[in-house]
Amino acid sequence: MLFISFFLLLTYFILVHSEISLFYAFNGFTLWYAKMVPALLPFMIISGLLIYLDLAHKFAGIFHPIFHKIYGCSSHVSYGILMGFLCGFPMGAKVAADLYREGKITVTESEFLLSFTNNIGPVYFCSFVIPLFHLNQALPYLFGMYGIPLIYGFLLRNTYYRDKLSANSSDNILQTKPAKDIFTALNHSINDSVQKILMLCGYMIFFNLLNILPHFIIPSFHKYISPLLEITGGLNLLNGDLPYLCLCYLMFGGLSCIAQTHSMISNTDLSIRKYILHKCIITLFSILYYFLLFLLD
Repeated sequence: MLFISFFLLLTYFILVHSEISLFYAFNGFTLWYAKMVPALLPFMIISGLLIYLDLAHKFAGIFHPIFHKIYGCSSHVSYGILMGFLCGFPMGAKVAADLYREGKITVTESEFLLSFTNNIGPVYFCSFVIPLFHLNQALPYLFGMYGIPLIYGFLLRNTYYRDKLSANSSDNILQTKPAKDIFTALNHSINDSVQKILMLCGYMIFFNLLNILPHFIIPSFHKYISPLLEITGGLNLLNGDLPYLCLCYLMFGGLSCIAQTHSMISNTDLSIRKYILHKCIITLFSILYYFLLFLLD
């Protein structure tokens, strides 16, 4: 009954306030094709190609000794860490799921990757977030965005996952699938990547459209709630206000990011609930960090 009431209310506002609903939907579509497609689609295709050709662990070979020493992980997990932090959300979830589906890592390794690697990408953060909030000293905020998850992953590896991960499990134990030829792998990667990027379009449009509800129900607080629905559209509405609050929002990612992550790990037995739990814990750490940074500012 609650969901029926929600969708009836949403439908009412869409029909009665069609111009505003069109604005929010178009805003989601614009953000998708202007920011997400050029930033993510090439990485999706390349990453899929590396995984299907069984080259992912070799690609991460330069960084594997570092990640292996810190996280005690296999070379395929090192690839997941590298791509998750380099390419940003939702590539962290996609790479973890792709590696698991292709038999390159175990379910436990995939859950470990999901717990800390699926964050806002550095290109997005440096080109959009830092200029938007006029953050002159970028280093403290880069640490808040990426240092906290890296530390959290280290803590998890030495506590919860201490006896659950083997340093070389996916290199030596798993019977992996044979590598595809380059044209088959490219075809598979492009099909999968285009399908995923189109799904992200739907999520961005839908969650931006949801802004119509707080727009009319709680107009005074609307722009402060918007980043919890869809982060990029919400930051645009805030237009540089409340930078510390927005940096905490960025760590959580919003409901749209959670829904997109769920779409990336669909058709696997990976748990979205565990992902949300880890994301909430990391967000709490970031709240504490930015609170201390605010006091020192």
